[in-house]
Amino acid sequence: MRLQALFMAASFAAAAALSAAAPAATTPVDVSADLSDLMTRLQLQHAKLWFAGKLSNWSLASYEIQRIEANLEATGKLLPDPSRMVPARDQLQAVRQAIQQKDVPAFTKAYSALTNECNTCHRVSGYAAITIQVPVRPPVTNQLFVDQVAEGRALTHASCGTCHIVEDAAREAPASRPPAPSFLDIINRPSFSADNVRQFLTSSHRRLGPDQAMPNPRLAEYQVDEIVAYLEALRAGLPR
Repeated sequence: MRLQALFMAASFAAAAALSAAAPAATTPVDVSADLSDLMTRLQLQHAKLWFAGKLSNWSLASYEIQRIEANLEATGKLLPDPSRMVPARDQLQAVRQAIQQKDVPAFTKAYSALTNECNTCHRVSGYAAITIQVPVRPPVTNQLFVDQVAEGRALTHASCGTCHIVEDAAREAPASRPPAPSFLDIINRPSFSADNVRQFLTSSHRRLGPDQAMPNPRLAEYQVDEIVAYLEALRAGLPR
């Protein structure tokens, strides 16, 4: 009886040891699902890149191309033959060069070549039914693709520079004497806020000064938003 008990104890110990030594079961990775998720991200980024470049929003275009590069690299790791991604990466470099040069015609040409290369890759990979095209409308409605800061900077120089020093006192010579407060003075006021600027530009920005000579700029709402975006970037010290 005692011998039987010892035998059973030894058997349980051996089974426990084997169980501990056995590799843990792993959940198989669904490569097709991962690849589909990456393609969905790339499709959205591809569309955003188009509108950013066409509207000369080079900062946004640079951001989108970085995301595309990262997702293409991740895609290559899931393919049986990662070299299939090489032509697309080459075309992407042409797009990047056009962005760096801020060249809209070159961007358009390189983007079209990139789109064609995407479709070539789909066909040789057995996904000929998936055809990508140059977007005809923005992919989302809750994002502007124009560069509000750049547009606001140009607008303030054109509309406000007659009275205000917009950026550089050494290079700007407003016609108003004495000049109106510089934009640097305005953005450093404790009362500065986007709401206050909007209120000022749309209501009280007129009949100011000793001769009540401040003109009414008659700005559209989107122009007010652009000036606000520029002033906020100026206050944040963002590169312009």
